[in-house]
Amino acid sequence: MKPAFSFALVLLFMMSAQSTSAQSSSTPGATTQTQMPDGKAQTVKKTFSRSTSIEQYIDATPARVWALLTDAAAMPEWNSTIVSLEGTIASGEKIRLVSSLDSSRTFKLKVKEMVPEQRLVWGDGLGERVYTLSPEGEGVRVNMTERIGNFMFPLFAGKIPPFDEAFEQFMQDLKVAAER
Repeated sequence: MKPAFSFALVLLFMMSAQSTSAQSSSTPGATTQTQMPDGKAQTVKKTFSRSTSIEQYIDATPARVWALLTDAAAMPEWNSTIVSLEGTIASGEKIRLVSSLDSSRTFKLKVKEMVPEQRLVWGDGLGERVYTLSPEGEGVRVNMTERIGNFMFPLFAGKIPPFDEAFEQFMQDLKVAAER
């Protein structure tokens, strides 16, 4: 076997193994063994990907939180991590998001999945963000996870800023807006 071909096979195997483990850990309906601390982001870095997650208990109904997460026009009013958000947050629609992490870049995202008051997924070719709402007591537990990466990820991973602080600010903003 030629060295370049062998290297490509190893890369494909590693990506496949990583993708399989990521899918099994983010399977809809799967339960997490340990609960993350409220409002504290956690990032897991791998060779070909990076995943940042945060969750928070919010003393509001799932309907109230869902309304905030799906109103693109109003989101920049309560969410200090978003400079602008254009489009309609609906299944199959495309949205254009400018983040405070890099206000010089417009992310062109597709809304991939919507289960009202339960799950929202949007993303592009590089990754996806998943919002999960789970009723808990009188309120709702909100989890947000963003996974980015592909086989080229190691070449540009160092240019992508950490998401932890922005995720924590987002969750704080969502909590304040929903509990008003």
